[in-house]
Amino acid sequence: MLYRENGQFKTSYAADLALFPIAQDRWAMWALVAIAFVAVPWLASDYTFRAVLIPFLILSLAAIGLNVLVGYCGQISLGTGAFMAVGAYAAFNLQVRIEGMPLILSLIGGGLAATVCGVLFGLPSLRIRGLYLAVATLAAQFFIDWFTNRVKWVTNDSPSGSVSVGPLQVFGFDVSSPVQKYLLCLTLVAVLALAAKNLVRGAIGREWMAMRDMDVAAAVIGIRPVYAKLSAFAVSSFIVGVAGALWAFVHLGAWEPAAFGIDKSFQLLFMIIIGGLGSIAGSFLGAAFIVLLPLLLNHLPHWLGLPISTGTASQLEHMIFGALIVFFLIVEPHGLAKLWSTARQKLRLWPFPH
Repeated sequence: MLYRENGQFKTSYAADLALFPIAQDRWAMWALVAIAFVAVPWLASDYTFRAVLIPFLILSLAAIGLNVLVGYCGQISLGTGAFMAVGAYAAFNLQVRIEGMPLILSLIGGGLAATVCGVLFGLPSLRIRGLYLAVATLAAQFFIDWFTNRVKWVTNDSPSGSVSVGPLQVFGFDVSSPVQKYLLCLTLVAVLALAAKNLVRGAIGREWMAMRDMDVAAAVIGIRPVYAKLSAFAVSSFIVGVAGALWAFVHLGAWEPAAFGIDKSFQLLFMIIIGGLGSIAGSFLGAAFIVLLPLLLNHLPHWLGLPISTGTASQLEHMIFGALIVFFLIVEPHGLAKLWSTARQKLRLWPFPH
């Protein structure tokens, strides 16, 4: 078979600890990157960019940020939508109040504002855990919702509470077309996903996973809970904040506080549960599942010629979606990433007994 390691000898620690130690994985990843950056911009339609690819990339980025906190550090959070809102409104205010503010710096500024907010709301994690921590982060969701609705300065004194952004430019180049927006999102997602993957593979990531598995034992062996937990909140909130700014600037263009409500927090949580907790690849798989499933369920009755009304189709979508979530939790609680990992392991050993 093609997926074998015969003859692939590792002669250094760097080769053994590489991000993709198997040559076939490296080839597949380079092929995927080439398709995403070269083939997709030529072949995909504007509708595909707007309705599928751009939302998928941004939600994947937000899911990576949440997975850092929940999957790798074990700190349950129900306030991801709030941190996305902080990133979006902070980037908006930087654009509005600073003349000539570059878009990239606005996105980074939104991420930094979300980092500060995430660390502040992460302080309770030093004393509480589990369901109590989830309630504390849920309080962040309600507070940010109230703040963005009531404080007019946040929306630049907009009477309706909704805000909008003008044409987007990066280094003087216009990025208003769907293809250019897609490439902008893809570049940022690739950079931040690679950074997150290297973080979780390093010393910081091992500290997070030690706190997740048994925080008392981690403290005994010298890991500082304050540093480990708050660094996880900081990194997670930064990534989520950048994703929120991208969601507002690139995907929506004009938005109101309801765009980052509690529904968004639960949606992201479902993504990492379905995709796989503690897996960067699982964040992409979960986002693809969440984005593609509603589109499939909306079009399937028409493809089959079934006379279903719009309201019935919407209710059916929620029912099937909930049933699939329960199915994954029962059959494969480690998510789609675990299924993919098991398939790869079987390919490495086939046709020998497992």
